[in-house]
Amino acid sequence: MIQVTFITNDNKLVEAPDNSNLLRVSLREKGGIPFKCGGGLCGTCKCRIERGLEHTDEVKAKERKHLNDEQLAEGYRMACQTFIRGDIAVSW
Repeated sequence: MIQVTFITNDNKLVEAPDNSNLLRVSLREKGGIPFKCGGGLCGTCKCRIERGLEHTDEVKAKERKHLNDEQLAEGYRMACQTFIRGDIAVSW
């Protein structure tokens, strides 16, 4: 199991299986990441991986529609499109 810290939600710490979708973990564990569509179309679930960016999968084309190269370099991702493979801390 990996650990996910939801910084904006009072540093709530939860566990999730490896290769979990970040938005689904947030929904299941009441992590608090905002969302509307869940499919990468609206951009509402934009968040920042504060620690553990190296534990996320590759950036998807849908994310590039909402995030520029600078934001991606700063750790911003779309929670609905991001799968996690190790411990992370996320804010929004």
